[in-house]
Amino acid sequence: MIREEKVNFRTLIRVSPDRAFNALATARGLNEWFTTGAELEERPGGSIQFRWKDWGLDKYTGENPGDVVEYDPPKRFVFHWRADSGTYFTTVEVDFKQVDEGTIVHLIEYGYENTPAGMVDLLNRVSGWAQVLTLMKFYLEHGARY
Repeated sequence: MIREEKVNFRTLIRVSPDRAFNALATARGLNEWFTTGAELEERPGGSIQFRWKDWGLDKYTGENPGDVVEYDPPKRFVFHWRADSGTYFTTVEVDFKQVDEGTIVHLIEYGYENTPAGMVDLLNRVSGWAQVLTLMKFYLEHGARY
């Protein structure tokens, strides 16, 4: 059974939708500020492989595979990837909407199992995506990298 709760964040990034999309939905863009050696086939049905080496305060090293569901630059990027518990996959939907001030990035992640481990996965992703979208904003607006 799947939980009803979802990750749901919106943030304003003061860059064009193209720039925001490329930072989050291309391997080159991800590797500039977030991942180490990520791979992404830029098409529906393509594979995605997130990789990190010594990332963050805990110096996390690991990988997370998935597949691309929708790829519509610079408007929408949808993918599946493994939940932190490693036993199932969730869906991440990211929409990029142009506004006068830049781009609203709206991210929703869902499909968490209705188990104690699924609740931990959800809570980890809530805090993780909050950090990631803030880092992305600072990188794109100010050039700051982790």
